[in-house]
Amino acid sequence: MKRTIDGMIMVGEPLMQQAIDAIPQYHKAEEVERLCLLAESLFQAVTDYQLQALGRQKLPLH
Repeated sequence: MKRTIDGMIMVGEPLMQQAIDAIPQYHKAEEVERLCLLAESLFQAVTDYQLQALGRQKLPLH
């Protein structure tokens, strides 16, 4: 294939399509990470509350 702008674009199209197709997966991965951090935070809050309720640790109430 002759090296022209059109030829280079045609060769790059599959790579561009793969990059475009990967964007939703990237956003899903970000959401999974966010939800994981949220779950960890909530579990820690529950643990802190339970320890305080049992009188084992003095934590300030928020």
